[in-house]
Amino acid sequence: MTVARSAALFLVAALLEIGGAWLVWQGVREHKGWAWIGAGVLALGLYGVVATFQSDENFGRILAAYGGVFVAGSLAWGMVADGYRPDRWDVVGALICLAGMAVIMYAPRGH
Repeated sequence: MTVARSAALFLVAALLEIGGAWLVWQGVREHKGWAWIGAGVLALGLYGVVATFQSDENFGRILAAYGGVFVAGSLAWGMVADGYRPDRWDVVGALICLAGMAVIMYAPRGH
């Protein structure tokens, strides 16, 4: 699998997981109701399916690498959906997480 395809899968997974969690948040915390919660639960389930399309056979590696995408994606989602403005430390932390994700997922392993 190419790095580009893998990265695209991580992006789709992030949209589904972060979006799903945001929908549940809106349904519960913002009192938007069960339809929002249900849509969030559906998106969260689809996130789990998308993760299975990564080519690596190790669930732990894929989920650990996805963690870096989740951190950066959560900050980006907050910016777009809620008007959140990350400070420089948020940005530095997200970049560190993405660097860790790249090492975990794409480092040459010689097998």
